[in-house]
Amino acid sequence: MLTKYRLSTLIREIILVLIGIAVLIPFWILLVTAFKSPLEAASSSAVAPPTVFDPSGFVQAVSGSGNRNVLVAMLNSAVITAGSVILLILIGSIAAYTIARRPGRLGNAAYIGFVVGIILPFQLAMLPTYVALRSIGLLGSHVGMILLYTGLLMPLAVFLYTGFARVVPADYEEAASIDGASKFRIFVNIVFPLLAPATGTVAIMTGLIVWNDFFTPLIFLSGSKATTLPVMMYSFVGENATQWNVIFAVVILSMIPILTFYLFAQKKFIQGFAGGMKG
Repeated sequence: MLTKYRLSTLIREIILVLIGIAVLIPFWILLVTAFKSPLEAASSSAVAPPTVFDPSGFVQAVSGSGNRNVLVAMLNSAVITAGSVILLILIGSIAAYTIARRPGRLGNAAYIGFVVGIILPFQLAMLPTYVALRSIGLLGSHVGMILLYTGLLMPLAVFLYTGFARVVPADYEEAASIDGASKFRIFVNIVFPLLAPATGTVAIMTGLIVWNDFFTPLIFLSGSKATTLPVMMYSFVGENATQWNVIFAVVILSMIPILTFYLFAQKKFIQGFAGGMKG
């Protein structure tokens, strides 16, 4: 049955279009500023298109030396993000599966402990963590940051995985156990594939947090060769002058890898949220 096109429908469509335009304005500012000259980026209106197409911001970001090279910083961010996400998936899934299959006081206490870990601010333990990493020689290194992010985000990973692990039916596990399969093999071949939606959710959420984090690498990677993208971006902010065209060019380049990853993993991400809500 056809429905009439009412005035209220038109109003809703206009409101949605206006909301869409409002959401796209920051991206427009980002794009046009990245292609302006340094002088025009500092003096012209933020929403005004460039009078002359100038890609010098991208050239300067890519051709910079040391910690001011976007490719080097992107590689550092990729190594730290990938290493952290892999450890979070491996350890988080095993820990969550153990908690889900061990009901009782011990399992509940472990789960509550991880939930409390999400609530507590990292700033409480920042100084002891800094001293600990420095004492074992991992301060300012990729390995140190990977271990740090793994510890910081493990409560979140376990929390997300546990909700899925609890609704995974145990029938397949019992059948495999009767056939003589070990616990490790049951987890690898049966349980972990069933946790694929949760894995996509954990990978995207933790990956975004690590990739976009500024404060933690600023403290723990200051002056090292492992500088990440957000910290490298901050190096173009000066006391007397700020190179906005270079900063916005770096922002655009930094969005490409994480958007590409999201496009590949979005199906599992959506399934993860749907499964979580259903569970």
